[in-house]
Amino acid sequence: MDSPFLILAVAAAAVVITAALFLKLRARLALSRAKHRSLTGHSKMSRLVARLIPFYEFDINDFFRSDGASSAVATQRQDGFFRLAQIYQDRFKRSRQMTLQAATQISDLQFTDAYRVPFQYSRLVREHLGAGAFVQSSSGVTVTDLDGNVAYDLTGSYGVNIFGNDFYKQCIARAEARAQALGPVLGPYHPVITDNVARLCQISQLDEVSFHMSGTEAVMQAVRLARYHTGRSHLVRFAGAYHGWWGDVQPGIGNPISPHETYTLADMSERTLHVLRTRHDIACVLVNPLQALHPNGNAPADSALVDSSRSSHYDRAAYTEWLKQLREVCTTRNIVLIFDEVFVGFRLAAGGAQEYFGVRADMVTYGKSLAGGLPVGAVCGRKELMRRYRDDHPVDVCFARGTFNSHPYVMTAMDEFLTRLADPAFRTVYDGLDERWNARARQLNERLAALELPVRVSNLSSIWMVHYTEPSRYNWMLQYYLRAEQLALSWVGTGRLIFSLNYTDADFAEIMNRFVAAAQHMKQDGWWWRDAGLTNKAIRRQILKEMVTRRSR
Repeated sequence: MDSPFLILAVAAAAVVITAALFLKLRARLALSRAKHRSLTGHSKMSRLVARLIPFYEFDINDFFRSDGASSAVATQRQDGFFRLAQIYQDRFKRSRQMTLQAATQISDLQFTDAYRVPFQYSRLVREHLGAGAFVQSSSGVTVTDLDGNVAYDLTGSYGVNIFGNDFYKQCIARAEARAQALGPVLGPYHPVITDNVARLCQISQLDEVSFHMSGTEAVMQAVRLARYHTGRSHLVRFAGAYHGWWGDVQPGIGNPISPHETYTLADMSERTLHVLRTRHDIACVLVNPLQALHPNGNAPADSALVDSSRSSHYDRAAYTEWLKQLREVCTTRNIVLIFDEVFVGFRLAAGGAQEYFGVRADMVTYGKSLAGGLPVGAVCGRKELMRRYRDDHPVDVCFARGTFNSHPYVMTAMDEFLTRLADPAFRTVYDGLDERWNARARQLNERLAALELPVRVSNLSSIWMVHYTEPSRYNWMLQYYLRAEQLALSWVGTGRLIFSLNYTDADFAEIMNRFVAAAQHMKQDGWWWRDAGLTNKAIRRQILKEMVTRRSR
């Protein structure tokens, strides 16, 4: 006969195990509920969906009527397409030829060329509207290509160009002269580094700095240090946020291997705050302030512009309140709050996003513009978080090095940049910054609305994105009409327009005229045809039907 004590022990153990499983299940459920409902918030699901989508493309018969347009509209579009193609052939001949030649051996060009538009249309577009990837000079707010075409620069050099190309050319030229005596001697520091560190600590209001070769590396180091000092494993990133191309911060499409120590949660969500308050394995929270423009959305690119559902919802007050809540929770839970300002740093304010939103982080990463146009990454952090070793365990270290960290030419260019940034006269560029760029966006939107063009812009200061007000499968064509009006765009097309802050009102007036002209030509060529049955939902259903049909073949 079993002992009653044994029975009680087994029963007690069963209760404890059941309670533990219940708590674990409840925590897991809370984590799942904190994810954004879109694929952006579900990394594993997005990878699965990506593997299921088959390749197919439209031939010339289907290309112009994939939305169910009539034969007359398809002919109108086809005529407009080849008329535009002739402009590209005549105007961009040398640059296109060099791009085609270079792309045979440059994998980056192959990728960007293939992903400018939705893949169903890509081949025909590449053949006839191939965009040149080469420019030979810049001046003011313009760039000049190999054929002598002068275009207004809306690429922003991927965010590097805040103050204008001439500003950075001057920084680099003066830096080269100052660093020439030392040259590319690596390991020892150029003396100018002490001034750079002092000013970065003042700007960030943090204690120490480490330098790296890129923004991606800076974020990697910030996360490593957070894990090292908290003894916890997981980082939290928000759905859609970009923090470089390394694995832990790109857990969905684009990363061959899913990381196991990353939580991708919903931005601006009370459920996310609950997870941060209750879990014990979170080392840090990564914030890219650019997400204020499109919370929980991926960086917009025209390659994903399959309908007109792309949107933005920038609300400075709401996002500021969200950051304050994050700051409070992270402080309470001893979670390291990291601001990734590689993209927005020094664009929103002289003190970066911390100053702009009025919220202080534990660590901040910078890059892009900081080195006066040369490549760099920097981590600023609290003293106790920046240390890479332990006094009581001398072999337990958090190692990080790089051959080109603190390169003399980079450090002198950084000094040129920071010296100008510290000049009160120069800082007047930030006076009324939001008001100026908000007014410009509003002015353009008013003209587009008055002309009944289904295009609008939204902005976070001088960072803009284009969205569309009527359902269409062909919105991605606008980038080619804009380039024909000699507006230089990056490979993501209308997904992101980045203005340098030296655009005058006269410059912007010309940009606006060209933008409106491009949209008018696109409308005249029939790309925005629609009937009552053409909705975003109907478009997505049609695309799903096409994919199912192709997979079943």
